[in-house]
Amino acid sequence: MKEKIIGLLNGAIDVLDAAQVAEILEEPPKKELGDYAFPCFRLAKEMHKAPQMIASEIAEKIEKPDFVDRIEVQGAYVNFFVNKTQNAEGIIAASIKDTYGSVDSNGKVICIDYSSPNVAKNFHVGHLRTTVIGNSLYKIFTKLGYKVERINHLGDWGTQFGKLIVAYKKWGSEEEVKEKGIEELMRLYVLFHDKADEDPELFDEARGWFHKMETGDEEALKIWKWFFDISLEEFKRTYNLMGMEFDHFTGESFYRDMTQGVVDELTEKGLLTDSEGAKIVDLSEYDMAPCLILKNDGSSIYATRDIAAVEYRKKTYNFEKCLYVTGQEQKLHFSQVFKVMELLGNDWAKDSLIHIPYGLVSLAGEKLSTRGGNVIYAEDILKEAISKIREIIDEKNPDLSEEEKTEASRIVGVGAVIFNDLYNQRIKDVSFSWSHITSFEGETGPYVQYTYARCSSILRNFEGFTPSADIDYSVLTDDTSSELLKEISKFPGIIEEAADRYEPSVVARYAVDLAQAFNRFYTENRIMVDEENVRNARLTVTAITRRILRDSLDLLGIGVVEKM
Repeated sequence: MKEKIIGLLNGAIDVLDAAQVAEILEEPPKKELGDYAFPCFRLAKEMHKAPQMIASEIAEKIEKPDFVDRIEVQGAYVNFFVNKTQNAEGIIAASIKDTYGSVDSNGKVICIDYSSPNVAKNFHVGHLRTTVIGNSLYKIFTKLGYKVERINHLGDWGTQFGKLIVAYKKWGSEEEVKEKGIEELMRLYVLFHDKADEDPELFDEARGWFHKMETGDEEALKIWKWFFDISLEEFKRTYNLMGMEFDHFTGESFYRDMTQGVVDELTEKGLLTDSEGAKIVDLSEYDMAPCLILKNDGSSIYATRDIAAVEYRKKTYNFEKCLYVTGQEQKLHFSQVFKVMELLGNDWAKDSLIHIPYGLVSLAGEKLSTRGGNVIYAEDILKEAISKIREIIDEKNPDLSEEEKTEASRIVGVGAVIFNDLYNQRIKDVSFSWSHITSFEGETGPYVQYTYARCSSILRNFEGFTPSADIDYSVLTDDTSSELLKEISKFPGIIEEAADRYEPSVVARYAVDLAQAFNRFYTENRIMVDEENVRNARLTVTAITRRILRDSLDLLGIGVVEKM
C-alpha cells in the first residue's frame, strides 16, 4: 500500500523522484490524521509557494483510486486514508508466504569477525556483546540473501603466551591444568604479573618464549597448542548453550606465517619507517598515531596479523564487506589497519572494511555469582538466567512436564539475556537487572516469547486449520486488526533497516511492537466464535503473527517454545 501511495505522489510531483517521495512520506502519530501523510515544507523553496498551497495542488492532481477511501489536506500535509479491506488483503497476500522478509541469494559474501575471546582467559560477560551482536548480524544478512562467513578471530598469539609458558614452567603442573582448565591458566597468568613486579627479568623470559613460538620452537608450540585446545573446548560449551556456531575458528595464530608477506609488501611500497628499532607506518598525515608493524625484537603485533587477515579474507572469500564487531575502544586500531590497507593500493578498503563498535556492560550494582575473583563468566550469567526463569515457570505453569520445563527454561533464560543486550542500541551501555531481564511483561525477551507461545496455544485449539489468503478481509478492518496488520507489513523493511544500520535493536524493538499489537488484537477480538468467516480471518492473522515473531526472534539468535 505504501508503494502505491508513493506512486500516486510521484505522478503528481514533478520535482521529486520516487525515492525522494518515499524519504519524505510519513506515518501520522494519530489515526485521525490518516494512514500516510506527505508534508510539503521541503517543496516550498523549490516551487516558490506556501506549503499549504502546494499540498492543495498535489491533492487536486491525484485522481482517487479505489484503494484509497479519501485524501484530505490538513495544513501543509496531504493525508491518505487507505481502504482497510484492500489494505488487509494486500498485507495478508504478501505476509502469508513462508519466505516473507527473505531475499533471493545475491551471491555476495560478507565476512563477520566477532566474539574473538582471548585463549587462556575467561569467556567473561564482556564477550557476550560482540557475540550476540555478531550472531544477529549473521542472521540478518543471511535473511537478505548474503553468504555470510562467521569468523571467530581468537586472541591466540602474542607475548601473553610467553608469559603463560614461563608461569606454567615455573609454578604450574600438568595435573592442575588438566583438572581446572582456564581457571588454572588464569591463576598462572595473574601469578606471573605478581612475580614480575618483584623480578622484571621475567618479562624478558616471556618475550624469549614468544620469540621461540614465532620461530617454530617445538616445545613452545606444543605447550601453546595445549592451552589453545583447553580454551576452545570451554568456549564451545558457552556457544552451545547459546545455540551459536562459527564457520571458522581462525585466530591470530592462523595468520602468523603471512605477516612476513605484509612486511615485505609495506617495505616494497615505501610505507615502513624505523622508530626506535621498531617498524611503523606513519599515519600523522591522517591525524592518527603510527601503526606499529614490528616490535623492536622483530616480533609481529596484532595490527600486522589483522592486515594479513584482511588480505587473506579478500583473496579467499572475495567479500563485499568485512565487518568487525568489537568494543568502541578499538576504534583507533581499526582506523589504522583500514588506512594501511588503503595505502597499499586497495581502493575497495574504504567502503568494504567496517568497524561496528558497541558500548560497555554494566551489572546495575547487583552482585552476581562468580567462580572467584572479580571476573564474571558469561556461562554463569546464562545459567543464572536459566535458573531464575525455571523458578517462574515452576510457579506459573507447574503442569508442564519436566522435559518441557527444562527446555523452556534454557531457551527463555538464554533468550532473556540476549534480548536485553540487543534491545539497546549497540553503541549504548547495557545494564543487567534481573528483575527486568526475566520479566514476562514489558519490553523483554520473555514477553515476546510468551506472545509466540500464546499464538501457538490458540492455533492448537483449532487442529487442522491452515492459514489462507482466501478469507473475508472485511473482518479485519477494526482498529486493532488494522494496527496489527500495519506492524506485519513493516517486517521486510525492518530487516533491511537493521542491515543498513548494522543495528539488531531495530529487530528487537519491532518484535516488542508486534507482540504488543497482537495482544491488543487478541484482547479486542474473540477468535473462538461461531462465524466461520470471522474465525478463519482472525486465525490467519494469528498464524502469520506467530511466524513473524519466530522469525524476528531467530534474527536475534533467540529460540521459541510452544508451551510456557
